[in-house]
Formats: sequence, structure tokens, C-alpha cells
Amino acid sequence: MRVGLIQLTSTQDRDANLERAEKWIRQACSAGAELVVLPEMFNSLGPAEVRLKAAEPLDGPTGTWAAGLSSELGIHLLAGSLLERISDETRHFNTSCLFDPEGHRVAIYRKIHLFDCDFPGAAFHESETARPGEAPTLARLGQGPELGLSICYDLRFPELFRILALQGADLVALPAAFTERTGRDHWEVLVRARAIENQVFMLAAGQVGASTKSLRWYGRSMVVDPWGVVLAQAPDRECFVVAELDLDAQRLLRQSMPVLANRRSAAYAWPS
Repeated sequence: MRVGLIQLTSTQDRDANLERAEKWIRQACSAGAELVVLPEMFNSLGPAEVRLKAAEPLDGPTGTWAAGLSSELGIHLLAGSLLERISDETRHFNTSCLFDPEGHRVAIYRKIHLFDCDFPGAAFHESETARPGEAPTLARLGQGPELGLSICYDLRFPELFRILALQGADLVALPAAFTERTGRDHWEVLVRARAIENQVFMLAAGQVGASTKSLRWYGRSMVVDPWGVVLAQAPDRECFVVAELDLDAQRLLRQSMPVLANRRSAAYAWPS
């Protein structure tokens, strides 16, 4: 299976963001991608007041755009994340939507872990405008592998990825806007760790460059295999990358080193 990751520098201009995203999606498809993953908040990215204003229903302009493009190109398209309007207009969800090759929305994941951080160079308070999701999401890609969904800060919570793996995930998509300050030390380490410990392919598509005056995004979008090998990594600019996933090799690895089967769940108790 061939996958593509899109790396963007999104701004507050939704139409311009979608135009650039479409250009890279078409190029990834020309390179053979059957599944394309967009980064977090790919359609609009900015400070809190911008994020709240940019929220739209899932069948709004961005969702309609993604459905039409996936149908036209005959691909699975993960609309990385967009800001989903909810009835409480002082809050939104940070939501990934998966579209199938017929243009149907077949999975919805609302980001569980909101990025509230005061670390110098990475200060951000997502909960000012966002409401957290409540449950993991898994979706089968047609008759192919199972795709687990996650978003950015979720990467620091390994229990989510273990649950997805135990539920049958073969691949996990991670749309992200990882800060440059934390990304240069943690991004690759964490993405590779999640792949190795769960024997999954990690599809981590990030924002790059600066969308605001105060924050820079790390980029370095990556495809990592279940052994932790980096199959593709993006340079420090807007672009796409593609990689071939060897699902047969993954099955052999899981048979020869059955990490998930060797768990001893009865011995694990959550601290009170």
C-alpha cells in the first residue's frame, strides 16, 4: 500500500490553504498514493479568536471540498483536522475526518488530549476554544488495513496508541502542528516509539514554518514502519512525501515478536 503525507504552512486564509493542499494532494496521487493524510488544522490556523471564527460544521466548505476531491481522485483522504463547530459557539472540536474513494465520510475522530502548555517557545492553550473528544476511533480502508486516528498532542499519551493497536490498528495517522521548540527534541523519538511498541505504521503529517508571530511548527512529516525505520521524511518546507507500506512484513513481525499477545493485562493496575 502506498501512502502520502502533505506538509503545509497553513494560515488564516481557508481558501488559500485548501488550494495549496489540493496541489500537493494531486501530486501525491500522481506518485501513487492511495491514502493521503493532511496535517492538523490544515484549513485554518491562527490564534484563539481565529480558530473559533474558523470553526465550521463537518458538511461545511472544507468537508465538501474533501469529499469531492477524494471521490474525483479515487483515494482515501484523511482531512487531517479541521475545527468543527458545535452548538456551543464558544467552543469547537478539533476533528479528523476520513473520506473513502467514493467521497463518503467514513470515520470521525475528535482530539482527546488538548494541548495546554506554558513551556517557553511552545506556549499554547487549546482548551481556550476547544472541547476534548471522548473515544478512540478506528476505520478499515476498504478491504485493506485498519487505520487508527490520533491528532498531535495525543502522541504523548501512549495508552491511546496501545488501545488502537489492541483494537486492530495496522496504521495510525497523526495529523499534527508540533511546535518547533518541542519537535526538535521529541517528535522523531515519540513517533518512532509509538510505531515500535505497537508494531504499527505511523503516518505523521505536520505543519511547518510559522503560522503566527509567536509559534513555529517543526514539520519533518514522517512515515515510520513497525520496526521503527523511517521510510520517508519531509524537508523543512511545504511538500508531500510518499512511502510504500509492506503489510506482509508487518504480519511476519507480529508473528515472530508477538508483543501484543505477550501482554499480561491482569498484572497491570492503574494507580489510584
